[in-house]
Amino acid sequence: MTLALGIDIGTSAVKLCLADESGAVVASVDAPLRLSTPFPGGSEQNPQDWVDAVKIAANNLDANHRAQVSAIGLSGQMHGAVLLDQAQQPIRPAILWNDSRASAECAEMAAAVPDIGHIAGVPPMPGFTAPKLLWLSKHAPEEHARIAHIMLPKDYVGLFLHGALVTDPSDAAGTCWFDQHNRTWSDKLCAASATDPNWLPAVLDGSAIAGQLHPEAADALDLPAGIPVATGAGDGAAGAVGIGAVAPGDGFVSLGTSGQLFVTTETCRPNPANRIHAYAHTLPDLWFQMAAMLNGARPMAWLAELLNRPIAELLAEAEAAQPGPLFLPYLTGERTPHGDADIRAGFWGLSEGTTQGTLMRAVVEAIAFTFADAQAAMAAAGTKPERLLAIGGGTRSDFLLQMIADVMGVALGRSEAADVGPALGAARLAQIATGTPVAEAAVKPEVSRWFTPDQARAEILAPRLAGYRALYPALKSVNEALR
Repeated sequence: MTLALGIDIGTSAVKLCLADESGAVVASVDAPLRLSTPFPGGSEQNPQDWVDAVKIAANNLDANHRAQVSAIGLSGQMHGAVLLDQAQQPIRPAILWNDSRASAECAEMAAAVPDIGHIAGVPPMPGFTAPKLLWLSKHAPEEHARIAHIMLPKDYVGLFLHGALVTDPSDAAGTCWFDQHNRTWSDKLCAASATDPNWLPAVLDGSAIAGQLHPEAADALDLPAGIPVATGAGDGAAGAVGIGAVAPGDGFVSLGTSGQLFVTTETCRPNPANRIHAYAHTLPDLWFQMAAMLNGARPMAWLAELLNRPIAELLAEAEAAQPGPLFLPYLTGERTPHGDADIRAGFWGLSEGTTQGTLMRAVVEAIAFTFADAQAAMAAAGTKPERLLAIGGGTRSDFLLQMIADVMGVALGRSEAADVGPALGAARLAQIATGTPVAEAAVKPEVSRWFTPDQARAEILAPRLAGYRALYPALKSVNEALR
């Protein structure tokens, strides 16, 4: 038996997944990551931490399984700015997807390139890579002057594995330097963001072989040296490959630290007004539309950490509780539909009867409501999926999945490997790179449970959804008053 190894560089953890020749998950392990918030709105990680976490996770795999690995694929959090000097060493910590420091620079880029939303697939937002470079040119010119190479998180790990400076179309798509229609770097967008195009990596399809596993990396991971390493994909596109969303109309919801509503398309279909991302897929001749929510299932973990209680206990109490307060879940701002990096979270309607269970119920409702907003934005962009698969750690909660299905009016399917997500897609890209046809590797999983929308519950939730939607402009005015 041969195995493909998928490596996913997340925000809170690195996850490794082993898949057999049929694409089934044989094993998965993870290793935690630390997040640094150097100032309000700042979000950074040390790139070396990703490599170290990959080493830890790999050595937690069964030794017999490691010996059977015949190819590696990569996935990772998108948009992160990994800046390297001439010696290919990090100049500073990576600035991540949920960093909001570059708001003003987004406006500068939009003013410099009026059609930027159609070229880049969506208007610039602070989490994207290009505005961060413009910010650095003004606020850290000594670091900016040292840049020789710019990488994305998964590609920095790829550099450790195989030594090549490469990325794939889906990760390139999230930088705001990429011409989505022509699938090339845009000189115009580089010029608007103080970026030398020569700093950017080569772009290969996600299923292309980027290189072979170096002996040093092989020793560190206890894997066979010389095995091929596929270029891989950004986490959204990797999740699509893992769940078989590789034909026009295929789609899924992702419930990780961030949230996504993703639908594969046969052409690039930007809709800047609704902040729907229209990006190149990792596979050739495909694109996708994506609503991107910065907070995903993270607010559930945030509340559990704040209350020092297990998530499972709070979710059980939430399911038994009556509706109470409303919650706006924007702990780190929001992309779709608001494009507001400065908005923050808040509860409304607290009373003496509020319990920890009603607080968690409000959080679960808010996560579901973000997907209702995402669905409305995607419908305005001309896409209306009828059935969706679900991936990510948040899929462990039946309560959350049922509520999302109810408010969206869309059936959601969960598979046994739903929480593996992009790591499985990375493993399947490795299989495609080594000769397995896409149709055989990127198969849809067997759904273990469908969550069917309930019209009666949707009607009960409707006024709460309306109240939730009224919270954003109300708290935005508070935010502006405080400034």
